[in-house]
Amino acid sequence: MIQQIESRKKAKNKLPSWYRTKQIYYPPKLNLEQTSSEITAEYKATIIDGDKISDITGGFGIDSYYFSKTFKEVHHFELNKCLSEITAHNFSSLKRNNIQCFAEDGIKSALKEQCDVIYVDPSRRHDSKGKVFFLKDCEPNIPFHLPALLKHCKQLLIKTSPMLDLSIGLNELQFVSEIHIVAVNNEVKELLWLITPGFKDVPHIKTININKDKKNVFNFHLNETFEVDCTSPKKYLYEPNAAIMKSGAFDLLPERYQVQKLHKHSHLYTSDDLISFPGRQFLINKVIPYQKKYFKELDGETPCGVYQMVLNEIEEPLLKVIMDKCNGNQSHASEILGINRGTLRTKLKEYNLL
Repeated sequence: MIQQIESRKKAKNKLPSWYRTKQIYYPPKLNLEQTSSEITAEYKATIIDGDKISDITGGFGIDSYYFSKTFKEVHHFELNKCLSEITAHNFSSLKRNNIQCFAEDGIKSALKEQCDVIYVDPSRRHDSKGKVFFLKDCEPNIPFHLPALLKHCKQLLIKTSPMLDLSIGLNELQFVSEIHIVAVNNEVKELLWLITPGFKDVPHIKTININKDKKNVFNFHLNETFEVDCTSPKKYLYEPNAAIMKSGAFDLLPERYQVQKLHKHSHLYTSDDLISFPGRQFLINKVIPYQKKYFKELDGETPCGVYQMVLNEIEEPLLKVIMDKCNGNQSHASEILGINRGTLRTKLKEYNLL
């Protein structure tokens, strides 16, 4: 009873349809924490289509529920028999009659049938390594099973940790046609990788930041580049939303939105005229050169962009010193800095240190 009360409270904002529906049974708290929100599940269902989909890591079934609104037939596979029974009961209460639940190993079952789409959300909790981010360390190991899975579907959709570096994901996977970076209220919640067998073109990166009253979308192809000019601060200041920040499309924003970068290594932009921009917008009241008396001269005003301002000053020389100390060994350098190797490599490229 206590489990049901606590889990229902947690579902109020994350799963409002479940919260409002009578005769819903809730799983243990961990299963609820790991499930997709309704906001991200609804978006997921818009980027794929077909008649039949297999959700091979079904869990609490939020994604399957939304898939059932666009697919004629949904197969929900969940190895945990108790969780599978809970999910089947809830689908009945939610009046979703085109979902079949199977308490089976999703990988093995998917290899016995053909469908339009296979969806997988690998578990990022490893028995010996704890919380993991690399796909090869997740369960199931998708890079290992990928060739077999692609023989049984037209497309494969993979959900990964928002912490996964895009370059690492691209190295681990084949035939990536689209990468969707999904943020909610300016916090990246999911990375979605659409795999199309035989795809050999450049992946399409699609970013979306979903707020209560609007959705900011910014799309581009992975190899797009643009030469940017930098300038001193003008009348307005802009900071991209979290989804764009994750995508790394910093040099494409000036061309699309008629803004200029403050510095080649900065992710802040400026313009004379106020424009509609996918991120936060500020009116610049005063520009003060960075120095120790900076905060004293603010005259009570709340500071803005201090982190990025200081980071621009220290990050590049810090990376140079650490890489020199490690004789160019990126693995050793990433351990000293406390960041993963993919993030380090991205920063080294950004500062032309590779």
